[in-house]
Amino acid sequence: MPDVAVIGASMTNFGTREKWIRELLAEAGKDCLDDAGVTPGEVDHLYVSNMASGEFEGQTGIQNALAHDLSVVPAYAQRVGQTSSSGAAGIYAAWQSIASGASEMTLLVGGEKMTHRTTGESSDIIASITHPVEYKHGVTLPSFAGLAARLYLDEYDAPRESLAEVAVKNHHNGVKNPDAQFKKKIDVETALESPLVADPLRLYDYCPVTDGSAALLFCPVDQAREYADEFAVVSGVGGATDTHVVHERPDPTSMSAVVESGRQAYEMAGVEPEDIDVAELHDMVTILELLQMEAFGFSEEGAAWKDVKAGRTELDGELPINPSGGLKARGHPLGGTGVAQAYELYTQLVGDAGDRQVDADIGLACNIGGFGNCVNTTIMEASQ
Repeated sequence: MPDVAVIGASMTNFGTREKWIRELLAEAGKDCLDDAGVTPGEVDHLYVSNMASGEFEGQTGIQNALAHDLSVVPAYAQRVGQTSSSGAAGIYAAWQSIASGASEMTLLVGGEKMTHRTTGESSDIIASITHPVEYKHGVTLPSFAGLAARLYLDEYDAPRESLAEVAVKNHHNGVKNPDAQFKKKIDVETALESPLVADPLRLYDYCPVTDGSAALLFCPVDQAREYADEFAVVSGVGGATDTHVVHERPDPTSMSAVVESGRQAYEMAGVEPEDIDVAELHDMVTILELLQMEAFGFSEEGAAWKDVKAGRTELDGELPINPSGGLKARGHPLGGTGVAQAYELYTQLVGDAGDRQVDADIGLACNIGGFGNCVNTTIMEASQ
């Protein structure tokens, strides 16, 4: 199979946008093609990562509409839906299309339009991820997160401040990201005094509802230098699932699908946890960042909170995590999140991340569906 390169990337502003889903997707898609200097007629495959455009906006067939809007007709077009991990599932599909030889130029665009709905309506759409048995009892992702956080804090004798420190770090990074939804710093005290959502988690532990889109352009590595002097290589991908009913898991703080998807990606890329220079993790809620750090082998079991407290995951730390601001500050437009994570890795690897630039040759991104129900991991490396 040919090695797969990312030769262009783009991201819209995240936040409350007046544009609807088609416009958001078209904005990112056009900017991505322009970034790579590729014409629409060169695109063989178009993938659109999206969780719920029908539920949020009543708009289906968005892959066909986007093919028209970007003038890439007659390219093959497909929507990729894998709940909140749709973005990285799209990366997996785009990688497969190039690696298999089925396409020589694949455009991936991911996005969601959410803020026009009330908080209750958005929460209900997102809660449909859960198993029907859980859903009918009113169990939601925030409540799962609260239960897991309580177990983690108690089991590893971690202070409540350790979760707030994740939020503080990611807000600090978001200030440096011009496309982030939240560009304001917070302190631990502010996070701890915010309204209670699911004990022990408070408002500042959770990501916001977001509109936005991001895009990536893929081609074989042996053709990449025809378009770009600097590019990134997708060296590893992995995907896995866990039990759909969360309470059936032997340990809710051990994310087996993250472990398995990471194992696959590490093996394909031929790297180990200590080789990763920068990571974008799915911090839909602060506890998830800690759990993923341990699942990927970045921290010892029960010790991720200590690494955060020691500053190891800050921009100037040993392993910067979520330099983009993460879902917490950059925002979480469901189907667009996994693509935005890879966009951040791409900008870091080609040295175009501006004030949040870190020293990185290898990056890892993890995109999670539900509460670890389905997971996709991507490893990208700077071109040599």
